[in-house]
Amino acid sequence: MSRLFLQARNLVKRFGPTAAVNNVSFEVKKGEVLTLLGPSGCGKTTTLRMVAGFEQPDEGEIEIENTVIVSAAKRIFVPPEKRRMGMVFQSYAVWPHMTVFENVAYPLKRRGVKKAAIQEKVSQVLELVGLGKMESRPATLLSGGQQQRVALARALVYSPQILLLDEPLSNLDAKLREQMRVELKELQKRLSITVIFVTHDQIEAMTLSDQLAVMNLGEIHQIAPPREIYERPRTRFVQEFIGRVIWLEGRLAELAPGGASVEIAGDEPLSIFSRRISEDVKKGDDVIVGIRPESITLAKEKIAGESNQLPCLLEKRLFLGDRIECHLRYGNARFTLATPITESFSNGQKVCLCLPPDSVFIWTKPTGLTE
Repeated sequence: MSRLFLQARNLVKRFGPTAAVNNVSFEVKKGEVLTLLGPSGCGKTTTLRMVAGFEQPDEGEIEIENTVIVSAAKRIFVPPEKRRMGMVFQSYAVWPHMTVFENVAYPLKRRGVKKAAIQEKVSQVLELVGLGKMESRPATLLSGGQQQRVALARALVYSPQILLLDEPLSNLDAKLREQMRVELKELQKRLSITVIFVTHDQIEAMTLSDQLAVMNLGEIHQIAPPREIYERPRTRFVQEFIGRVIWLEGRLAELAPGGASVEIAGDEPLSIFSRRISEDVKKGDDVIVGIRPESITLAKEKIAGESNQLPCLLEKRLFLGDRIECHLRYGNARFTLATPITESFSNGQKVCLCLPPDSVFIWTKPTGLTE
């Protein structure tokens, strides 16, 4: 079982009157990848910069292996160069006037490492990232993927305790980003290095993470393994931000320990039962119902004995090569659902959606959302 490596407790960082990070806490185990995921401005990069030592928190503290490296209350602040952390920035920060070798060797030279040891360490790490034959190549002749590898090698060359990655793949094209995602995960496993990864890309977060922290407006909404985040979101924001969701509006009609029923506004009176209800929802509240499209079964007519069947009008079908995209309407609600190309539905046809009660989530209706 992995031991606890890093703890961040009650971190707060303000810029003027705005709290960019507001009471954020998390733990990272040795050899684990924690990803901070969220939209632009959610506080994830500021949180990472506080771990790195590029920002000082206004409140809270960070501890690595039982040693406090920063504490606002105790006025402790270990400078970045003494934290044994490697960091890869979004821009890579590869120096154009240096060769690949010189770029990677720079942190060792700054630390006064002997020339023979520098040659050995740089050669080892360049082989590790697949740049073993490019030591003398000028940085200006590198592709985006190669620059990303140089930045990664430079962060790893002095054997850091932890690797901090701030959206390192965002400047790559889609195909190269996919390739580097796989390589990065394999490298992390091979080295068993602890990683904190910042991204707004859901696929990167889901594939690279052992633990995923979903952030918004300076706060962490949920920390859990990626599958748990996807299948059991704790807030409406988490469900909405991760993956696709079909939303319906209604009113909570019945609330019981085993679940709740929602009256859905639409073409005909309809009730949907759910076993996943937000704790703040009360009987009579206006609510929204969310369900993942892949949890839905599309049928030509109602299925005997099945609950939660939503009659819809199939307004349009679009052929997308590997699937058919169905544009559906129930009352004022419009949404899309992908079906196999073998399905034989037609435009204008009445169809039925089957919604499993365990896959339906009920949340309080956001203020300002109109029916």
